[in-house]
Amino acid sequence: MLKPLFLKFFPVFFLGLSLALTACDSPSQQKPAAQVELDAEAPDFSLKTVAGDTVSLSDYRGQVVLLNFWATWCPPCKAEMPSMETVHRMLKDQGLVLLAVNTEPNGARVVPAFLKENPYTFPILLDDRGAVQELYGVYKFPETFIIRKDGTIDDRVIGAIDWAHPEAVEYFKTLLKGPM
Repeated sequence: MLKPLFLKFFPVFFLGLSLALTACDSPSQQKPAAQVELDAEAPDFSLKTVAGDTVSLSDYRGQVVLLNFWATWCPPCKAEMPSMETVHRMLKDQGLVLLAVNTEPNGARVVPAFLKENPYTFPILLDDRGAVQELYGVYKFPETFIIRKDGTIDDRVIGAIDWAHPEAVEYFKTLLKGPM
């Protein structure tokens, strides 16, 4: 099984950040009641991108999805984004989809300015009402779900990691080869 192997290779820190900066608490500081389970079907949702297009998770059935929840005020979120861009560019043609869900109520205003300084090519979705954040039970940032081709959740990672690390790339390649 991949999960233990995947988690074994990733330290709780990223790029020399201190342990305190590996994850940021949600402004509400409350752990949500809902929690998605590993091996369960990933809850479907539809959100608008920064560009105004509507994206649904179900649009990507048959592909491996890295679903990342983040905020512009979260230093670990911003620290891991370059590695997300790297793995996105490396594996998008093989079927890896990266969706970054911004959870800020003012995301439509602050994310474009952030992207002007930090241009990324993967889709940035806006969850300004926190509905998808609540649906997934996200209360720490960044928080990431790895979704298999069949739409089930393979792993959940709380905190920033190097998504372009060779073991992470191999993990994704294994999932990409897996059954639909």
